[in-house]
Amino acid sequence: MKFGVGQAVKRLEDQALITGGGRFADDVKLANAAHAYILRSPHAHARIVSLDAAKARKSKGVLAVLTGAEVEADGLGLMPCMIPMKSRDGSARYDTPRPLLAKDRVRHVGDPVALVVAETLLQARDAAEKIAVEYEELPHAVDTYAAAQPGAPRVWEHIPNNVAFDWEKGDRAGVEAALQAAHRVVKLRIVNNRVVVNSMEARACLGDYDPAADRMTLYTSCQGVQGLRSQLADVIFKIPKEKVRVVSGHVGGGFGMKLFLHPETALLPWAARRVKRAVRWAAERSEGFQSDVQGRDHVSFAELALDKDAKFLALKVETYANEGAYLSNYAPFVATGGSDMHVGLYTTPKVYTRVAGVVTNTVPIDAYRGAGRPEAAYLLERLVDHAARETGLTPYEIRKRNFIPPEAMPYKTPLGDVFDSGEFLACMEQAMKLADWSGFEKRRKASAARGRLRGRGLATYIERCGGGGPETAIAKFDPKKKEVTLYIGNQDNGQAHVTSYTQVVSSALDIDAKHIRIVQGDSDVVPGGMTGGSRALPVGGAAMLGVSDRIKAKGKEVASRMLEAAVEDIEYKDGQFRIVGTDRKTTLWDVAAAANDPKLLPEGASAGLDEQFVRQPEAPTFPNGCHIIEVEVDPDTGTVLVDRYAVVDDFGAVINPLTLASQVHGGIGQGLGQALHECTVYDADSGQLVTGSFMDYDMPKADSFPFFRFETRNVRCTTNPLGVKGSGEAGCIGAPPAVINALVDALSPYGVTHIDMPATPRAIWEAIRAARPRAAAE
Repeated sequence: MKFGVGQAVKRLEDQALITGGGRFADDVKLANAAHAYILRSPHAHARIVSLDAAKARKSKGVLAVLTGAEVEADGLGLMPCMIPMKSRDGSARYDTPRPLLAKDRVRHVGDPVALVVAETLLQARDAAEKIAVEYEELPHAVDTYAAAQPGAPRVWEHIPNNVAFDWEKGDRAGVEAALQAAHRVVKLRIVNNRVVVNSMEARACLGDYDPAADRMTLYTSCQGVQGLRSQLADVIFKIPKEKVRVVSGHVGGGFGMKLFLHPETALLPWAARRVKRAVRWAAERSEGFQSDVQGRDHVSFAELALDKDAKFLALKVETYANEGAYLSNYAPFVATGGSDMHVGLYTTPKVYTRVAGVVTNTVPIDAYRGAGRPEAAYLLERLVDHAARETGLTPYEIRKRNFIPPEAMPYKTPLGDVFDSGEFLACMEQAMKLADWSGFEKRRKASAARGRLRGRGLATYIERCGGGGPETAIAKFDPKKKEVTLYIGNQDNGQAHVTSYTQVVSSALDIDAKHIRIVQGDSDVVPGGMTGGSRALPVGGAAMLGVSDRIKAKGKEVASRMLEAAVEDIEYKDGQFRIVGTDRKTTLWDVAAAANDPKLLPEGASAGLDEQFVRQPEAPTFPNGCHIIEVEVDPDTGTVLVDRYAVVDDFGAVINPLTLASQVHGGIGQGLGQALHECTVYDADSGQLVTGSFMDYDMPKADSFPFFRFETRNVRCTTNPLGVKGSGEAGCIGAPPAVINALVDALSPYGVTHIDMPATPRAIWEAIRAARPRAAAE
């Protein structure tokens, strides 16, 4: 069966996954593997006065107890932050040196202190309890905004006010002038709450070491094996890359978190080298809450200048972005990169954004699905809705007045991005029709009759994605098996890469899907690349198309010699090369076999039809859309029901409508989770993680969501050959502002104008309770 581009093909990955054939990191079994347990800091901030592991090393079954002293003795490198950053004054960002195991000081609850390797996990855990660590507790700072104020406890002595960088972009003077001269200035303080990624599959690692080859192998769940391999070899172990192999099988969700090097990722292969045996570790869920990089956690102050006709004149945003105790791999980019999207879909002529990267005694922050773009969209769409209420306009009308028109494309924003395509007003109006906008008042009255408050929220978004570094596709033929294998460096972690890439290649080479094999996840065989930033199709898919085109071009050269015709007379169709206008033809597989004959090859060509193509994205893609939500609130309890949900997105060309819808649904689920349920809480007095398990951290459930109405209004992207726009993160970008806008609308009879995420029943009930006296007085 041919899997053409645009067909709603069922996922090829699912047969193995739903029949127990999945092979995740913790499923890998190596003979005689030992177990590791990590002793972690119980304190938010403390000096390690002493550490005595003598009793632990004598415990039954213990093979090694490794501490910061051994890390230092073996010359292992520090955990890297890969993003250079300049502050407003031109100075470089501050460094936050992070060893694999803390030696002198711990800086957050869960900071790893020692690694115990034993025959069994229980033995390793028991031995860890025998490690005597004396701590001297130090003052801590866990609140994002408070940590950056004068007098706050210092997380790092060399970082004044805990601000690791103070970054800006845009026309500061022009924005300030516009704010001074504006007819109206709308202001809002926005909190984007911290969340734990909580992928279905927790992080797990299995380290192995081959003494004969002096080579380490890491089996782990990740979003790109070559990136991890490079960091391990170049930064941590300082050895040739050939001495490190990284293997990743099925991945049960990544969402950015599994893209990065965590301490455990390096500790396990190092421990294996130390004890000359394979060593395994899998995070318990509560351990993940203390050690997985987390997401969001911004406090922003935004001002929007409008003229008398409610046209946007200028936008000013100042953000305090929590970076956690250490600057993680991409953390400075996550804090600042999304700021370009403060422009939104609007013609605002002047924009200024400033970000202070704040270090705190909390788990490090890094990319989480959307990586800065959800934060930007949430801030902007809340501010625009606030402006609509202050000006007396509808959410529709204020956006309509300020949207970038399609005839302005390509449109250069004041922060330097170039939007290549989009029909923003048409997309919003299609979403309004899908949501039955005109029928809302009838539903509001029906809710009121039941003693409920009904609200409606609209939010638009645009995001920059599908850019970044190159992606390479390698094709290798086996003519006897009639099989072509494609190798690519990114890693599927639930997005259906195998299905989508098979569709691209099946369509491009015009062959049955059964002849196509996709390989990912082994640094010994796949090229460079990674999954992140919704780039699997805009970059990886384009690489698959590029290598297919090269195969056809080379195949025509070989076929022309086989058929004794001019190259320009050869056409390719249905997996066959034929002379135009005749019945003389040969198959792709025959050509692949014949291409090993030097006499049939073009001059200088290598034998076979094997090809390689490197896709360097020329520009990012800009998916966009509109989300409309209706909620129903019980004013006596604060409980909220998300009753209706409609979304219309522009994703450019669509490879698979079925997998596209699943990506949108999953993103919406995570967005609603953040908006209504999830929040990581640290106690200000003790610095302890209060929400350290699913007993305290509220995850959304199936009954948290309504039926999603989803449509597309696609305008083909002009910056990649497939015409696609990234889709993996869009759902969680549009959902949070839409649902909070709906809640504010529902609570508006009480005079409520804003509520922070997560809008839990308690938060809603308290907002109603606080507003009722004001409403009665008025």
